[in-house]
Amino acid sequence: MRITDVNLGQEMHDLARTLFPICRSLTGNGVRQTLELLRKLMPELRLYEVESGTAAMDWTVPDEWNIRDAYVIAPDGRKIIDFKASNLHVVGYSEPVDKVLSLDELQKHLHSLPEQPDAIPYITSYYQRRWGFCLTQRLRDSLEDGNYRVVIDTTLGPGNLTYADLVIPGDIAKEVLISTYVCHPSLANNELSGPVVTTFLARWVKSLDRRRFTYRFVFVPETIGSIVYISRNLRALKENVVAGFNVTCIGDDRCYSYLPSRDGDSWSDRAALHVLQHMAPSFHRYTFLDRGSDERQYCAPGVDLPIASVMRSKYGTYPEYHTSLDDLSLITPNGLLGGFGVLRRCLEVLEIDRRHEATVVCEPQMGKRGLYSTLGTAQVSEAVKTRMDILAYCDGRHSLLDIAGVLGRPAWELSEYFGELTDHGLIRDADA
Repeated sequence: MRITDVNLGQEMHDLARTLFPICRSLTGNGVRQTLELLRKLMPELRLYEVESGTAAMDWTVPDEWNIRDAYVIAPDGRKIIDFKASNLHVVGYSEPVDKVLSLDELQKHLHSLPEQPDAIPYITSYYQRRWGFCLTQRLRDSLEDGNYRVVIDTTLGPGNLTYADLVIPGDIAKEVLISTYVCHPSLANNELSGPVVTTFLARWVKSLDRRRFTYRFVFVPETIGSIVYISRNLRALKENVVAGFNVTCIGDDRCYSYLPSRDGDSWSDRAALHVLQHMAPSFHRYTFLDRGSDERQYCAPGVDLPIASVMRSKYGTYPEYHTSLDDLSLITPNGLLGGFGVLRRCLEVLEIDRRHEATVVCEPQMGKRGLYSTLGTAQVSEAVKTRMDILAYCDGRHSLLDIAGVLGRPAWELSEYFGELTDHGLIRDADA
């Protein structure tokens, strides 16, 4: 993978375009097909199957749902709703049906958005058996009295839930967890931006010559998938995960958003806030009360993982959300590249954030080390001042991230100074 920024955004958008037509849901072949395509880019990605009926915490793995076709034929013989034209036309997890209904009977099974007359809504019924179609309000308003044939060719019965993970070892067993979901049909920002950016983050981490932390990348159906994953890995997650992010809605180019972990002061929170304050200072800041994705599961009592969310336009806040308007035109190469860049910086900050302690009691003599001019003048260079300011806080208690906050500088810019001072024997790693 090229990790230069020249073509990376377009590569991510091309992957989203490949994945866009697939009809995904909580379970089924759409999830498997998506994960198999991602495995071509991440050969070490491991896929798992969990049987329907399996208990997972307070939940149960649902039956598997697959769809082959669905349509509605109007009284004049025209096919007016067609799953093959948009997989959003069918209510997710619809049970099979093949019958003729009057318009009044059909209306009970139709879903539209009066306030967005040209949008097809995304509707699901995962845990209660029903069937239905979604259509634009404009089309719904044009329906005439008569008999309509409705066909939904699906299977809904015992099967499996599919998820995947990729663990990339580091120097230590402590982990950074990156989780995203693969359970929505053709939605670009709310669905595909997450797994696309996460895939390229995983490939970037894999390309590093050395990693301090072990990285765990998780691709699950939202909610039930993360609950299943936690139930099967809880002890290891609680023992090893020191930071992490839920990745969703990361592909448009309107804004950046931040939603904290439950406690709001985790290492993940501090890293994300630091990065956003320097890279996108006008970002929208939310609270944990605004949660709505898998941060709910990872931060839940008894799980208590330090997972925050860095997004572009947050789910539920943009008008195209959960409609057919959330298409490939909403996410852009620049939007995906920006989201990738911010999350990559978050991981870089975690990698370099260590506590250091001075090796010299009192202020060191910098001139004899070539780090301070021996000619006394009224002006001190920025580099000299930065070195001295860093040394002033290297007491074994303040981390690089703490010191960067005090100095008002990006942590990644200060990292070279820490390396320089270490090379000169003036500071040492207090976390070693």
